[in-house]
This record gives sequence, structure tokens and C-alpha cells, in this order.
Amino acid sequence: MTTPAAVLFDFSGTLFRLEEDESWFTDLRVGDDEQIDGRFQAELMRRMTQPVGSVVTLDDDGHRAWEARDLDPAMHRAAYLAVLKASGVHRVEHAEALYDKVIDPSSWTPYPDTARVLQGLADRGVPVAVVSNIAFDLRAAFDLLGVHDTVAHYALSFEVGAVKPDAAIFRSAVDALGVDPASCLMVGDSEEADGGARALGMSFALLDPLPTSERPSALLDAVAAHGLALA
Repeated sequence: MTTPAAVLFDFSGTLFRLEEDESWFTDLRVGDDEQIDGRFQAELMRRMTQPVGSVVTLDDDGHRAWEARDLDPAMHRAAYLAVLKASGVHRVEHAEALYDKVIDPSSWTPYPDTARVLQGLADRGVPVAVVSNIAFDLRAAFDLLGVHDTVAHYALSFEVGAVKPDAAIFRSAVDALGVDPASCLMVGDSEEADGGARALGMSFALLDPLPTSERPSALLDAVAAHGLALA
């Protein structure tokens, strides 16, 4: 097995996960002013973080925003406010408050081994890029974890102008790292989106976007399976 010359990671469901906090929903109501329960809280979070496919039925304007959501911050906001409205969150102030949590990097929880795998790769001299379909700047999440310096490059769809699985976003990352894509490993939670890296000859490791408490070592296991065992 050839050791990867660089590793690319997805963000949501791979390195970090958006996990609901009860305080986000204290004043939230759906339908006829009904307070939402824990099951529906989790469903809303799923709808706000699903990497591919539609999550609800939207009107034409909402659908156009959804299709462009990862390329433009305004479209991202419009798309997810439309998703929340279609999900029963009819009060604009409630939907906006929840959306603001989604785009706040401090709301995102790192997986237990995120810092360890990023620091371990940096210590071995293996460059890392984060490749994400996203329309807000997630770099602060890495700052808060104290690992921003371990990431050599961020290829974010709204900055690159391409959305996974388009090979262009992966190409922008490997070009920035100065490595041959065929020598790289891509790690992500979506076969459809992240698996697009295979089109450039990259290896691919698929992870399950489980709650952070249920996935203690999947990142370390994934890189170890490709020849990068980290202490």
C-alpha cells in the first residue's frame, strides 16, 4: 500500500457535526404554536445538514435557492429558511434564530479524534485540505479547536465556485497542496459527494456521520487503513 501524500477531509459529518442544543429550541414553535419534541429537533438538524438530495418539497423559488445553496451565502440562507418554513417553522424570527446557529462555527461539535488526526498528520508532514460544500466560512471552528494551523488549505464551494462531486473542487485542493491527486486520500461521509474524488484517481474512505459520542475513532481508523497509523 502506498502511503497517501496528502489527505482531504469533508467537514460536516466527517470532522465536525452539527448537534442540537436544547437551548436552541426553547422558544421554537411549529404549526399551531406547538413546541417541538426531541425527535423533531433531530429531524430538523438532519434536514439542515443532509449533504445531497432534497429534504422537503419546495416551491420554485425555494428549489432554485436549494440548487445554488452551496455557491452563494444569500441562496444558502434563502434555501434553509425555506426548508424550515416547509418543515412547519412558520415564524420568521424562529427560523432565522435557528439558521444563525447552523452557520455559527461555534455550534459545530468536533468528533473525538478530529484534533488528534489533524495534529498527527501535521506532525508526520502530511498536508491536509478541507473540502466542503458550504456557503459560510468554517475556519473559525478549527481555530476554536486549536488546529487551524494543521490545515494547509480550505476548498470551500462558495469560494471555489464548484460543488462536490464536481472534480473541480477536488482539483483546486490538490493544486493548492501541490500534490498528484492519485497520491491522495479523500475522507468523507457521502458516497455521492465526497466519492467524486475518485474521478481524479484519489482513494476514498467513507465514514458514517454518527453522533460524535458514538464515533470515537473512525477518522484515525480511516487514515490507518490507508497506511497512516497515528500514535
